[in-house]
Amino acid sequence: MTQHIVNVSGGKDSTACYLLALQSGRPFRAVMADTGNEHQITMDYAQGLAAKTGGPEVEVFRADFSERIAKKRRYVAEKWPLKGVPCATIDRALEVLQPTGNPFLDLCIWKGRFPSRRAQFCTEFLKSEAIQQKVIDVTRKSATVIQWLGVRRDESIARRHSPMWQTVRTPGQHVMRFYRPLIHWTAENVFSFAAHHGVDPNPLYLEGMGRVGCFPCINASKAELRAIWRRYPDAFERIEDWEDIVADASKRGAATFFAADVTPEGARMARAGISGARGGPQYPRAKQVAAWAQTDRGGRQHSWLIDAEDDGVSCTSQYGLCE
Repeated sequence: MTQHIVNVSGGKDSTACYLLALQSGRPFRAVMADTGNEHQITMDYAQGLAAKTGGPEVEVFRADFSERIAKKRRYVAEKWPLKGVPCATIDRALEVLQPTGNPFLDLCIWKGRFPSRRAQFCTEFLKSEAIQQKVIDVTRKSATVIQWLGVRRDESIARRHSPMWQTVRTPGQHVMRFYRPLIHWTAENVFSFAAHHGVDPNPLYLEGMGRVGCFPCINASKAELRAIWRRYPDAFERIEDWEDIVADASKRGAATFFAADVTPEGARMARAGISGARGGPQYPRAKQVAAWAQTDRGGRQHSWLIDAEDDGVSCTSQYGLCE
């Protein structure tokens, strides 16, 4: 027996995978990991695929960090005093080391930091592990699994050698095979395929987003940050709240969602070896990064050209989707 499982994210590539699986005529399950940092538009889009296409409902799963946070709490209480961590820092950490029910925030509380380009653990723990534990491992007890992934080689340098098929064997479990049917596709192919099936793209693509999984993503471009700030400023309010909470869970007493050097000021601080820890100069926080995204010339001036091009209402698709 073989079970086909299609990973859905609400983005263009996973939507194409879903449509390909539907076109194949094979029965399949569609699963999605809600990271806790998704825009509601993306959640609604993914869960609306069944009604639009007649395909299977998208099952949503969430990672749970309760046990890990409890273990971290014990470690902080027992070990941090022995390491000379100030009592005030320990007290703040113990106060926030409680599960919030939001997977993204709970992951960062447990880690005491946000993901980064070099330590992009968000995908591993919030998506891959959640689906692996709650869907794949359970299914492999009784069936071979073929897991469909929306991966394209032209997405990034890291993916340019990704294979179309990959087999995983685990003692005591049935075989699992990763299937990447879009491996040779372009973004244009993906959008055209969905349009052929009468499925419109996620509306966020029309609003300047290059990616729609996580909102915002830690790797969002300057243009994406600008678009988010103009249309959904509350996203940065939420991120700043998270920065305060995660900072309290950190030994340094500081945590920024975006990379420390994403802005010119942050880059200068990083080059100078400034730690950004509590009590000293702070790296740019979420809303400061958003303000920088509204500028050009290295952040030195506000651009009227940017204002003219992006009024916060018109279509600003990076993929030429505007009519």
